[in-house]
Amino acid sequence: MHLATYLGLLHGSLRTLADAFREVASGHGDEPDVRLTCHTLANRIDRQAEKLAPVVERYGEHREAEPERLHAAGLDSARGGGVGLLRDLQDLYALTSFTDITWTVVGQAAQGLRDTELIQVVHACEQDTARQLAWLKTRIKQSAPQALIVG
Repeated sequence: MHLATYLGLLHGSLRTLADAFREVASGHGDEPDVRLTCHTLANRIDRQAEKLAPVVERYGEHREAEPERLHAAGLDSARGGGVGLLRDLQDLYALTSFTDITWTVVGQAAQGLRDTELIQVVHACEQDTARQLAWLKTRIKQSAPQALIVG
């Protein structure tokens, strides 16, 4: 069973995503909504990882050495200025999308296994991830004109 591989991928992407949201929050402290929302979303992602923990304990977690192309790379540091904020939000969107589709894959396995606990975890976390994507898309739309035209 390869579910352990995807659980490892998912668990790692959640840690990476929470760290990335915190990095953007601290790097763009001059944008109060970004700072506060990114911290809130990072905490919610931490709770997703906590919900996933019993499942990981049950099925295991395997990190493959080979598929580095599947690893969600985090943000080393936040970029400055309006275009930097836009790029950081876009990176967060890409990371969140990666996490979202990984939840989908794990959810399909949960249905195949008829694992009701995992199905419930996936359902709750997919909804949370969808809200993250919605906020990011809205904030990117808000930032783009200022950053690309005025800045």
